[in-house]
Amino acid sequence: MPAKKLGFYEFFAGGGMARIGLGSRWECLFANDNSAKKAWAYKENFSSSNHFILEDIAKLTVDHLPGNPVLSWASFPCQDLSLAGDRGGLKAKRSGTFWAFWELMKDMSGDGRPVPFVVLENVVGAITSNGGKDFDSLIRALMEEGYNVGPFVMDAVKFVPQSRPRLFIVALKNNITIPDKIINNKPQESLHSKSIRHSFSKLPQNFQDKWIWWNLPDPPQRQLTLADVIEDNPEDVAWHNSEETDYLLSLMSGPNINKVKEAMRSKKKIYGTIYRRTRTNRDGENVQRAEVRFDQISGCLRTPAGGSSRQILLEVKGKRVRSRLISARETARLMGAPDSYQLPARYNEAYHLMGDGVVAPVVSWLEKSLLHPLIRSAKRLSEIE
Repeated sequence: MPAKKLGFYEFFAGGGMARIGLGSRWECLFANDNSAKKAWAYKENFSSSNHFILEDIAKLTVDHLPGNPVLSWASFPCQDLSLAGDRGGLKAKRSGTFWAFWELMKDMSGDGRPVPFVVLENVVGAITSNGGKDFDSLIRALMEEGYNVGPFVMDAVKFVPQSRPRLFIVALKNNITIPDKIINNKPQESLHSKSIRHSFSKLPQNFQDKWIWWNLPDPPQRQLTLADVIEDNPEDVAWHNSEETDYLLSLMSGPNINKVKEAMRSKKKIYGTIYRRTRTNRDGENVQRAEVRFDQISGCLRTPAGGSSRQILLEVKGKRVRSRLISARETARLMGAPDSYQLPARYNEAYHLMGDGVVAPVVSWLEKSLLHPLIRSAKRLSEIE
């Protein structure tokens, strides 16, 4: 008889990347987002999506939330916490939707259905936003509701060829026993950044006692490189003409141009990625620059709403240099979505969908290394049903 699947909620669900990452051991009982375009992608990719509610989270009540989930996942909006955004923090409109989510979790407890495990995911800027006050508020909110809390940072570059560090906060009800092998008595350098350690040091003792230093295995060696995700003939983007590419090159500083020249001297086909950024020159003027990298890693996918431009692909082979926007399918591959994943037909919508998501292989690693061992142990001890 097959094992009963673990129920979970997926808040701020987007296109369902957390659901993909959690995998076959899990069953989504409820999903929510307030974007009709993301709702289309979610419903298009998951046949059992009648549990998806398109609605402002502030309008939801516990009556919308079915069953008794083991886990509630929330990749809440990052724009007000991002270093690339306006840093309005948890009091701002978008990232402030965390509080509506948290009221629902508190109401679930009041309804006699406390959620044993909660995972929050956001940009690392959430740790330092408002001088660390936003992160402190998150941690205290979880702890005050009876959760032990273990924050850490993981960069998706260990799984996919994209530089994408993210904050994960894994919380569990404080009556749940944690197996000794997945906790540590001190920070783990690969997981716990200086800013996280500093945040811990500022907490009073009673909150420090509810803090967990996770002891997690290093991810397996990444196999994919940037070249592996490139489409030979993308349908949604075209190569720039020579004038457009020359203009991009003209925006590069000396060190960046030297990177291009070095790639040309290799005479091999080499891919790089470019972001256009505003920098201050020696005269104190803000000027636009094109910054390129050839380390076979993509820059972090971002959306215009997060305060950044779209990423550009640069192909160099000897004296031939050409450029184009990164394609929608390439962005999906950089997020770990399978090629069977159905993307919106409009390029900007597909780019936004992926740029706002969580990298699925990171979620898979977290599920295998931490969530499943925790839940398996709790079930064995009858601490959760």
